[in-house]
Amino acid sequence: MARLSKTTSSASRAPATATASSPFPSRPLLLCSALLAAGAAQAQSSSSTTSGAGNAPLPVVNQSVAQPALVTVRSDDRQVFTATDSRPAAFEANWTPIKMPTGQKTALLGVSYMVAINEDWGLGPAAYGAAKGEFGGLFTVGFNLQRRFRIAQDWHVAASLYAGAGGGVSSDKVRPGGGLMIRPELSVRREFGNWYLGAGVAHTAFPNGSGNIKDTGVMLTLGRMDRFLSFDPSLSGRDGRTGDRTGMGFDEIALSAGVEKPRSGSRTRGGVPLTGRKAKAGADLRQYFGNGSSWWGLEASGAASGGHDGYMEILANAGQDWGIGSERFRVGGQVSVGLGGGGDMDTGGGWLVRVGPTMRWITPWGPTLRLDAGYMKAPWGNYDSFQVRGSLALPLEKVSRMLSSPPLESGTIRAQSWYIAMPHFKEFVFKDGTREGVTGLGLGMTRDFGGPWYGTAQAGSAALGKAGAFSYGMFGLGAHSPKWSGVRVGAEALVGAAGGGGVSVGGGAVTQGELWAQWEGTGQSDRLRVKLGVGQWKALGGDKHSTPMVSLNIGWAFGTLGPAAKR
Repeated sequence: MARLSKTTSSASRAPATATASSPFPSRPLLLCSALLAAGAAQAQSSSSTTSGAGNAPLPVVNQSVAQPALVTVRSDDRQVFTATDSRPAAFEANWTPIKMPTGQKTALLGVSYMVAINEDWGLGPAAYGAAKGEFGGLFTVGFNLQRRFRIAQDWHVAASLYAGAGGGVSSDKVRPGGGLMIRPELSVRREFGNWYLGAGVAHTAFPNGSGNIKDTGVMLTLGRMDRFLSFDPSLSGRDGRTGDRTGMGFDEIALSAGVEKPRSGSRTRGGVPLTGRKAKAGADLRQYFGNGSSWWGLEASGAASGGHDGYMEILANAGQDWGIGSERFRVGGQVSVGLGGGGDMDTGGGWLVRVGPTMRWITPWGPTLRLDAGYMKAPWGNYDSFQVRGSLALPLEKVSRMLSSPPLESGTIRAQSWYIAMPHFKEFVFKDGTREGVTGLGLGMTRDFGGPWYGTAQAGSAALGKAGAFSYGMFGLGAHSPKWSGVRVGAEALVGAAGGGGVSVGGGAVTQGELWAQWEGTGQSDRLRVKLGVGQWKALGGDKHSTPMVSLNIGWAFGTLGPAAKR
């Protein structure tokens, strides 16, 4: 097997050499889900680069990445563990022009975040959205698997396979089928330090159903090599320390709810004026820099009421604020750019731009309260609006790192997991009165809060059935048991937004409750998770129909450094 790395990171010395005092963001994440899914440009400081991890192309590790935990003992006899699992990672964005069955042209903008699983392979979440023509609102979310082959000092070939689910704008001649999207790709890339640029051939297909989207064409790729630093997840709840951000590198996650009012001139795709208010629910992830006064991040949200179920947007954010009387009370502004559509709203090719003021209060207890307003416009569509929303943000890193970026930070290790989620809904009620089972494909995320409690989020779309273009994004709270012989059980409750694909969901607000059992790997597979769940899904609007559901989730766990637990 070809090895791609030109230099190798040293996992054991990463905490000492990696620096978090960078004036720029240090790590990207794809989002997706109502959480996961889309893209943003990323920059990284030279101090993080010279730690060695960023110089290796994604799937290659020239040493074992599973190093023993480094342990020190504090004066109070408590053990402190150091993050030692350092893996090459990469963020990629690609542009793929495709021709629709009608002959109309569009292009898909895709983003992915991949982490090395061995010397040759990388795997991670990915998302695609229409960014050209008249197909704004066509989204899919899934996973990308990639194998790389070095062919010269600064050149490599990548073979990738993306599998996801979604849909969006459709008609009798343009269909996403059941929602499943497959995209194999073969490309050649030229490396420029930690960046690379490439071109190749990709085949995009929505295979199940008749008359569906299918095309082969030339694509372009822009990528950046990075690293993924983490703790052993079994150390959750123990004291830890690291000199760099762990996991996917974000400082906080926020849950939001808001309302927007379309301006005159906003239209449906059929030309009918949009006048009513629309409520939205969503989530976002932020990373702070510049001593906590600047940030970049990703957000995803969808319609929760107002008759536009199926509307979804995925945006990249950047902002700046200033302390007013206190460093904890801050006022500033934010600009957002991304893709959105669906819900019969005319966003044209799908591009959205939003600007507006922000306000946040970093409470002494850890969470942050935010209030922001904005003006949003679809530059190549007939949609613009004023909006306001409130958010509750929970820290993923210690607040001290957000405010001053110390080079070495201590805190409490928290387990986090990402899942490939495959839910099956026994019987959806459709707007035409029919009933049919639907199988979805998406992303799931959990994060330990301490004790039995954890936070959870899910985002995905229909993959099999007749509900192509049905998508959902939900977040909630769960509790789990201790582990018995490698197995634990738990329960969780979620709320969020869903719609599209002809499914009757009223305004878009939905809930889900689930009981589950999970097997957790041992030995070399100690980070593997296989979870089976059963539960009930319910629409909160319209006829408020509900359906039993079962789910299969395959995940990977890792430990991140969170705020110190009170003792």
